[in-house]
Amino acid sequence: MSEEPRLTLADLEYELPDKLVAQTPAEPRDASRLLVLHREDGALEDRVFSDLPDLLRDGDVLVRNDTRVFPARSFFRRATGGRIEVLFLCAVQAGATGERWEVLLRGRPRSGEILENEVLGSAWPLRCDEPVGDGRWLVDSLGAAPVLELLEGAGVTPLPPYITTPLEDPERYQTTYACALGSAAAPTAGLHFTPALDARLAAAGVQLETVTLHVGLGTFKPLQAESLGAATLHAEAYEVAADAWQRLVEARRDARRIIAVGTTSMRVLEHLALLEDQACRPGAPAAGGGIPLRGETRLFIRPGFEFRMVGGLVTNFHLPRTSLLALVMAFCGAEQTRAVYRHAVERRYRFYSFGDAMVAL
Repeated sequence: MSEEPRLTLADLEYELPDKLVAQTPAEPRDASRLLVLHREDGALEDRVFSDLPDLLRDGDVLVRNDTRVFPARSFFRRATGGRIEVLFLCAVQAGATGERWEVLLRGRPRSGEILENEVLGSAWPLRCDEPVGDGRWLVDSLGAAPVLELLEGAGVTPLPPYITTPLEDPERYQTTYACALGSAAAPTAGLHFTPALDARLAAAGVQLETVTLHVGLGTFKPLQAESLGAATLHAEAYEVAADAWQRLVEARRDARRIIAVGTTSMRVLEHLALLEDQACRPGAPAAGGGIPLRGETRLFIRPGFEFRMVGGLVTNFHLPRTSLLALVMAFCGAEQTRAVYRHAVERRYRFYSFGDAMVAL
């Protein structure tokens, strides 16, 4: 995009009536509405998500994030009996006596304090190591089993705080193709897909590819720095199969349109494309060689970003003051994004995780 990165937090604000925040997912998944933005002229169309195969063309490549949400929220007790909510964000490293994780704690533990899990009791002690800011702590899990295994019996799926209606089926907060366990939040743009829709996309000549980005809460957290140029994001782990990346590079070389499903997929694609460009410089490592591409990204896509890989975006409607909305503005243009969101509010689209979607082509 040609815009200069001069946006501030105030530019990421918009008015949204509370009743437009979706509390439950659409049934069936692809019955959600789909707002189509034609970036070249700013034209808008009101469609439904099941129309997506009709909007794409033979040769397009649709890239989705196959991460799976784990039951990241669990409750622990202090020796005094006080209850502390723990939201497991990401594994940091193997500690001397167990796994070390970054977590979000709701409570006031002391450094070095040992907590016991409310469900598993002494079978899962957790040592609070040190605070790292914004309610986040480094903790050591002292249980005999891996944290992800322990959470299967003692954790619950962490829905965003703006969803207050209980979720009857936890699988509705997973994509139908989720398989790589490791996210604290769902890549919600993918929630609209069904196996039947996938088959129609394939029949229309659309190539489906997957990447993995384990989603942390840092991506969704409201930005604090008044200038977007000063804002930073937490790192998120990714993995992309070498052959999948090669197919994507070939698609780009052949001028085929690559469409990211969700901001998470876009971050992975643009992060790797940036690394590949840098590989031309002396000393920069080249990606590929048959080994999966693994690493972490802190890429913050905001107005002024030069897109190297992605030519289309499927995404939900995002919260104000977030890096997600800044990414959409970078891809669609700030003014066009504001027009899209005004239209969505006026036409009563449903917003956020269980809400409707937009596609920018």
